[in-house]
Amino acid sequence: MTSPSARGFNTEEFENRTARLQTLMREKELDAVFFTTEPNVRYFSGFFTQFWHSPTRPWFLVVPASGKPIAVIPEIGATGMASTWVEDIRTWASPCPEDDGISLLTAALEELPKKFGRIGATLGIESHLRMPVNNFLQLRENVSSEIVDVALEIHDLRTIKSPAEIAKTREICRITNKAFDLIPSYAKTGMSERDICKQFRIDMLREGADECPYIIAGSGPDGYDSIIMGPTDRVIEHGDLLIIDTGAVRDGYFSDFDRNWAFGDASEQTKAAYRATYEATTKGFEAAKPGNTTTDIYNAMWSVLEEAGALGNDVGRIGHGLGMELTERPSNTATDNTLLRPGMVLTLEPGMNYAPGKQMVHEENIVITEDGAEWLSERAAPELIII
Repeated sequence: MTSPSARGFNTEEFENRTARLQTLMREKELDAVFFTTEPNVRYFSGFFTQFWHSPTRPWFLVVPASGKPIAVIPEIGATGMASTWVEDIRTWASPCPEDDGISLLTAALEELPKKFGRIGATLGIESHLRMPVNNFLQLRENVSSEIVDVALEIHDLRTIKSPAEIAKTREICRITNKAFDLIPSYAKTGMSERDICKQFRIDMLREGADECPYIIAGSGPDGYDSIIMGPTDRVIEHGDLLIIDTGAVRDGYFSDFDRNWAFGDASEQTKAAYRATYEATTKGFEAAKPGNTTTDIYNAMWSVLEEAGALGNDVGRIGHGLGMELTERPSNTATDNTLLRPGMVLTLEPGMNYAPGKQMVHEENIVITEDGAEWLSERAAPELIII
């Protein structure tokens, strides 16, 4: 098996992904699918660059009904794309506002066989174009085929992770756990949220993370009221509760879990809320098996929180998919009902409002296996750690 420290994937990985998509295309009667966003372009090509942070240039990848993908990209990316398994690389001098790749993309799509007269693109739920809308409208006029939404189908295809993908997630979870374990050795009253998170980021990078684009922190007297803001310059005081939630990345794959600590002391109410969210992850893990659904996971976790006196949950879901993006489909909600299948990587993220202005959120990462689930993150302590 490939070492977790190995970078990238072998060609067989991309051949398998493309073959799965081409099977889907036959089922959906599509002559081609084109992609415009970093995760999808990378998923099918292996093209991995930080240059996507620049919004100036659009990038396109066309997957035909048979054969390898076709890259239609700015000249600046030609050598990088040539290092992937993609051979057909068509470039233009970008930026070129008057025609930023649209004529090239049109030609690539028009030359393909038109068995069905339908081309797929990710236009729907949890998708974005990452190209000027006016350019997309022009493309739709230029091509003779109908452009149809395949967002859900692509989400579903990417939901099932290969063993190599799971190994990458397991490795970044290991790295994240190592950094979390160090926090009680240096975090103390008198430090700010920002100070603690700065050291936490350094520890993850030292352990092997490539980047840590998502680190939030919330704190307050015996509780916190937000889990998406911070870190701030708020100084930790005796009796405070602190949460840090992170999404760290290694070789293009995310971890996503959190940890909670109290400083000096914590009320019995806060300790009980911690125990409830911990027990909820236990029940969620037990429900996470093939044949069940994301709603079964939700119900298993929410029943524990409800019994513990939860006043509500304003997050909207209590877990989600994980992989090349910090959050992916599906969602653990009362109505999602996505069937669980081996290879799905998910977060279990039970959270509740246990008192006015006070939340408790606990998160772990798992993978669905043939007969149940496996922890990818090392579970947090069953009792709230008091620093």
